Amino acid sequence: MRRLGGIFATLCMAALLWGLWLVWAPQPRPTPAPPPVTGRQPPEPGGPWPGLPDFRLPEFRLPDLRWPPVARPPRPPQGIPQAPISSPVERILIEKSARRMTVWQQQGPPRSFRIALGFSPQGDKTRQGDGRTPEGLFRIDRLNRNSAFHLSLGLDYPQPHHRAAARRGGYDPGGDIMIHGQPNQVPEGYRVKGDWTAGCIAVTNAEIEEIFAHARIGTPVEIRP
Repeated sequence: MRRLGGIFATLCMAALLWGLWLVWAPQPRPTPAPPPVTGRQPPEPGGPWPGLPDFRLPEFRLPDLRWPPVARPPRPPQGIPQAPISSPVERILIEKSARRMTVWQQQGPPRSFRIALGFSPQGDKTRQGDGRTPEGLFRIDRLNRNSAFHLSLGLDYPQPHHRAAARRGGYDPGGDIMIHGQPNQVPEGYRVKGDWTAGCIAVTNAEIEEIFAHARIGTPVEIRP
């Protein structure tokens, strides 16, 4: 009987000590949840090895070196369409180096045209077959509706001084210098490229129609180098 009482007393003492330990023992602190990842995280203190000083270099970020947007250059203004010739032609200026013909009329602004010249455009014409467009002061001396080209305005070349020079040199000065349209053999609307005439001045068919309708015999034509 005494033996059982001793065992019971021992169990009671163990239970009492267990309860006291549960009350007074230090409780583990709950581990805080990691903060949400919102971007670049700051480096952990102490470096990669606990207890050692942090030998890592401070974080370095390059400055923003982007260039400001470059403004697009303004587009060149579009050319204003020229008014068509609507009154008698007073004079015509041909500038060979610029490949340009300017037509002045009695009423209204002048009109400019892009032209083609003889197949050898440099220099003044001297003889038949040299492929050059003559230079100097001329006049329209004929209007031909049945030309080998789409309409033509004939110029008074050769003049007396051209014929005299040709006689002295013993060669043919040539002739049939005209302001005309495209060859009759090409399709309507086609424009021959480059300088292709035998010494004449060529424009498009629509342009020669506009000039032909208002040109008159005797109209002065100046051809400059």
